Amino acid sequence: MLSKFKRNKHQQHLAQLPKLSQSVDDIEFFYAPADFRQALLAKIAGATRRICIVALYLEQDDAGKAILQALYDAKRQRPELEVKVLVDWHRAQRGRIGAAASNTNADWYCRMAHENPGVDVPVYGVPINTREALGVLHFKGFIIDDSVLYSGASINDVYLHQHDKYRYDRYQCIRNPQMADIMYDWVGQNLVEGRGVNRLDDSCRPKSPEIKNDIRLYRQELRDTGYHYLGNADDEQLSVTPLVGLGKTSLLNKTIFHLMPCAEHKLTICTPYFNLPALLVRNIIRLLREGKKVEIIVGDKTANDFFIPENEPFKIIGALPYLYEINLRRFLSRLQYYVNTDQLVVRLWKDGDNSYHLKGMWVDDEWMLLTGNNLNPRAWRLDLENAVLIHDPQHKLREKREKELKLIRAHTTVVNHYRDLQSIADYPVKVRKLIRRLRRIRIDRLISRIL
Repeated sequence: MLSKFKRNKHQQHLAQLPKLSQSVDDIEFFYAPADFRQALLAKIAGATRRICIVALYLEQDDAGKAILQALYDAKRQRPELEVKVLVDWHRAQRGRIGAAASNTNADWYCRMAHENPGVDVPVYGVPINTREALGVLHFKGFIIDDSVLYSGASINDVYLHQHDKYRYDRYQCIRNPQMADIMYDWVGQNLVEGRGVNRLDDSCRPKSPEIKNDIRLYRQELRDTGYHYLGNADDEQLSVTPLVGLGKTSLLNKTIFHLMPCAEHKLTICTPYFNLPALLVRNIIRLLREGKKVEIIVGDKTANDFFIPENEPFKIIGALPYLYEINLRRFLSRLQYYVNTDQLVVRLWKDGDNSYHLKGMWVDDEWMLLTGNNLNPRAWRLDLENAVLIHDPQHKLREKREKELKLIRAHTTVVNHYRDLQSIADYPVKVRKLIRRLRRIRIDRLISRIL
């Protein structure tokens, strides 16, 4: 059992976070990716002061083209609008994993700038590390006037359900002028003006090796930055707390760590890739030993965006969903007792050929974490992450919260026993051989840290 002192320490951390007063009427939930796409386009079209789009990537496909065109149209109609787009530096200058790097997203940004003379929609590339594998821009949020549209989604056809397939995420719009100002100002000072940040819509941009030293210094500077603001809400009212962080000792990581043990009744976690840091696993085990309930909703391996069907050519990246399933099977085998008593409920999400990208936490009916953080070692150590923590002590958001969770659970099945999951012996031959080879040279541990 946690001592009273230790539990108070966790609650004390949450109590000391600065909180911004939030009107319940100014929090809107979207429950489907197509609805989120329509809301984003409508917000862009109606913007009067500023638009700041921050995402891992803005893809050169139909959905991405519609968003970038909408930004150019908004700027053309209202030249006084402040418009900026920020994406990951490395991701924008390569093709998709396994594809050739010709006609990259950065090349497309340059063409759009050339085709729209006099209409300035800058696209900034933010390098979080010297190599993409060692850290990316995973900061989320589209700041439009006084609203923040928050989702773990990037911008492409699948995330925004432009065609047949979708990638399921969470989608909220929070109208809060103070939070929008805090996030907008931080992005301007630390990302747009950051050392090593360059415009991707300029064909004369430097090559990555030329700014390697700047990137290293920049990463160190980002570790030491956070939001600085005074709260105006107490612990008895609906409030929001924006968080940002890079590195394992960031305030965001500390808050996630302290949030979990504060569950009095139930903790619910969503993550697309089951690869929790060890200290979060320890938190879960502690809660179970105390008699609390824990629900984990994770994507089936076939709903992982890296999954490759057996009838398609196999690539090494296709082993990842199987590695995550191995992690989950091992986790459940340790905790089968709690599965049997219904204290631990693990759900696998699967809906046809669609994929699953949800992340976040719900603690009792009181706390809700909106984040792009995958709750894995990579997010914990390497990527620039952010979140919005919602405190709802009077349960004003209960109806919306329950509707969101009900829809998330709709395409899930409960894992009743760890043996319900396939073992390595059941995997396709190429996957089986690769995983055993990786284990022999122990590189699977390294992979789990960076993917």
